[in-house]
Amino acid sequence: MKVSFLGLGTMGYPMAGHVSKAGHEVVVYNRTASKAQRWLEQYSGSMAETPALAAKDADIVLTCVGNDNDLRELYLGEQGALSTARPGTLFIDHTTASAEVAKELAAAIHEKGCSFLDAPVSGGQAGAENGVLTVMIGGAQENIERASSVLTCFAKAYTRMGDIGAGQLAKMVNQILIGGVLSGLSEGIRFAQKAGLDIDTLVETLKYGAAGSWQLENRGATMAKDEFDFGFAIEWMHKDLGIALAQAEKMGIELPHTQGVDQDYVALIEEGRGRQDTSVLIKALDKRNQGQS
Repeated sequence: MKVSFLGLGTMGYPMAGHVSKAGHEVVVYNRTASKAQRWLEQYSGSMAETPALAAKDADIVLTCVGNDNDLRELYLGEQGALSTARPGTLFIDHTTASAEVAKELAAAIHEKGCSFLDAPVSGGQAGAENGVLTVMIGGAQENIERASSVLTCFAKAYTRMGDIGAGQLAKMVNQILIGGVLSGLSEGIRFAQKAGLDIDTLVETLKYGAAGSWQLENRGATMAKDEFDFGFAIEWMHKDLGIALAQAEKMGIELPHTQGVDQDYVALIEEGRGRQDTSVLIKALDKRNQGQS
């Protein structure tokens, strides 16, 4: 297939690489062109100077950028991908964004005689690099089947969650759950250290029981060592939780625990920790404990 990949960030860069290695004809675009040039040094393909040029001959266009406004510019701008798309082109967006922008883009794309899937991913940088992401999809099953040979390049699982926007709603649940797990994990790790337990032994034991989780297995030991300079940056998690909290408000429900976690991330960002991993949430707990001592 002729596949275009727009957005070569932490996730998009390796995802596009997997698509290229699978044998698809790949055109990449990135706002900072030097990153696209660096990608071409590692993988087979070509680069385009604008989203419009990247999309004009593609069968499938994949996008993975920062937020709602980035998406609008990428798709609907003067040099946006929709300006040159051929009827029948399938657009798949892997950005974590709002359900509203997914519906907005879908409407514009359908007017062009093209198709759309909102398909945010979970699994972090390691999942993208290893090609084992989980993809939550909103849109028609027939379009998912059409995209299967591309999605399997970087995903261990991809699932239709419902109509357009459902993928984004599912990703909001994913981020809400991660925040909750990290909050509990922070307390558990500090409790264990205070009690004199060996963290590596504890993690190895608990990961097979009811308390097991990806966060425990992959972040428990590093949290205990105060190592946070890797992984999914909290400035992005704050963006994601903000989307979830805004959606909850629209639906008339409260998410008090998620709101508290998000406030902790805001405080950590203000300390200059915005690029550190989400597991740095444990430092917010440390500040509370210091205040009580």
